[in-house]
Parts: sequence; structure tokens; C-alpha cells
Amino acid sequence: MKIPTRLEPLVEDGLVDAVMRQLMSGKEAMIYVVRCGDDVRCAKVYKEANQRSFRQSVDYTEGRKVKNSRRARAMEKGSRYGRKAKEESWQSAEVNALYRLAAAGVRVPKPYNFIDGVLLMELVTDAEGNAAPRLNDVVLTAEQAHEFHRTLIAEVVRMLCAGVVHGDLSEYNVLLSSEGPVIIDLPQAVDAAGNAHAGSMLLRDVANLTHYFGRFAPEILDTEYGKEIWSLYQSGKLYPKIELTGRFERIESPVDVDGVIRVVDDALKEEAARQMYRQEMAQK
Repeated sequence: MKIPTRLEPLVEDGLVDAVMRQLMSGKEAMIYVVRCGDDVRCAKVYKEANQRSFRQSVDYTEGRKVKNSRRARAMEKGSRYGRKAKEESWQSAEVNALYRLAAAGVRVPKPYNFIDGVLLMELVTDAEGNAAPRLNDVVLTAEQAHEFHRTLIAEVVRMLCAGVVHGDLSEYNVLLSSEGPVIIDLPQAVDAAGNAHAGSMLLRDVANLTHYFGRFAPEILDTEYGKEIWSLYQSGKLYPKIELTGRFERIESPVDVDGVIRVVDDALKEEAARQMYRQEMAQK
């Protein structure tokens, strides 16, 4: 096929030997299957901001660090340079997340290079060596639904232990490889400790998985892994291989009714004493 303009520099630099075909066009990028020497990989070409259907939100970018102070100021002002810097920051967020999660043992595509808004990474394949399907394109048995649900919940835990929340996890952002589920699409990933919305995003991610797998195994709908995971994380008790129950009990101390009544009575007595004192003073 004709080499897309955005991939021409990678071909000229010898990073890509041939563009084989377009794999898909998503809300934030175009994906191509490319040949790099003897390896077949994929090239993710990020779309410009005005061409994306997924908009950057302050909910996602909150807490992201920009080391260069000039870039940070420009991004805040929204200048032309600042908008370009924000785009680069948005794109590199996925690269950073991929390296960080791969190091933590999370099953994500292996990244190779990131140049001028193009990410070269592993092509995830199925048992026949073809590009792996997205989870939403697969019909599952109840047994498979339970197996993949357990696997992905464990990956969510591993991600959170690495300080990352996906932020947009669903059946559309998981590939089913020959070795099981692989999590993809991470430019909106957030820092769990630095983003005030991380907790709600994790709950939403887990709820998306629960609802999807619940179509094939309805008993999964009764689980509350999201609340359990976030509670353990907040209490410092979460670790990668933790055994979860899928249940969550909000522990609330019983109300001391007698104590409340005593406080109210004391307040009433104090007020009555103040009123009597005022009356006595008025009569003098």
C-alpha cells in the first residue's frame, strides 16, 4: 500500500521497512501493520486534536507533571506552542504508561519507539498469528467470561499497584491474544496518587468489565471488585497478588444515641442558664 505521510519519516530512517496494511481507525489514532526487519509490528499514528473524537479532559490530565517550566506555562496559557506541547504530552502519556506497566508485569503491548506522534509497538496476535480481536467482537462461554474477568481484575490491581488507573477501560480496549487478554489504549491513563478523579475512574473501569462479562455470566454482576480494590488501595493493603473476594462492606460505627441525647440536653441546660442570667441582670 502507499506509505501514509506520517509514516514516511520512519521509513526514511529505517525504522519501518514496509507498511503492509491499515489495521483500524480509532477515535484517537490510525493503526497500521508494518514490517520492521523480520518482525511484524503495528504503528499507532495519533490524530491531531481537531480530528479526534476523544477530547482531552482536565479530569484525565490533572496531576500530570511537566518537567520543563516553559512548556508548562505555555500549556496553561493555551498558546500555539502550548497546544503543540499539550498534544505531545497527551501522546507520550501512553508511551510512559506502557513502559511503566510492562515493567510491573501488566500485559500490555510492548512499545519499541515513539517518534513525531507515531508509536511503534508489538502487534498482538491470536493463535493463528492474525491481529488479535477486540474483546467486544468475541462471544464467550460463561467459563471464559469468568476466566477473563478474573484475569483483567488482577491486571487492574497490578496497574493500581504500579500507580496507574486506565481511565477508559472496557471491552473495546482489550485485545484477546493467544495468551489471554491484553490491555490497550492508554493515553488517558491517570496517576492514582496525583489525580483526584482516579478513584471514580477505577470504579468505572471495573464496572465496565463487570457489565460486559455479566452478559455471559450474570453472577458476575453481583460482585463489587471496584470498591474492594480502591478501599484496599486507600488503606495501603493492596498488593499485586492479593486474593480478592468481590465483596465490599462499608464499616460504619454505630450511632451512640444516648450520647447524642446527653449532648443535646447539656446544650439546652446551658442555654436555659444563660437566659436566666440575662433575666437576673435585667432586673438589677
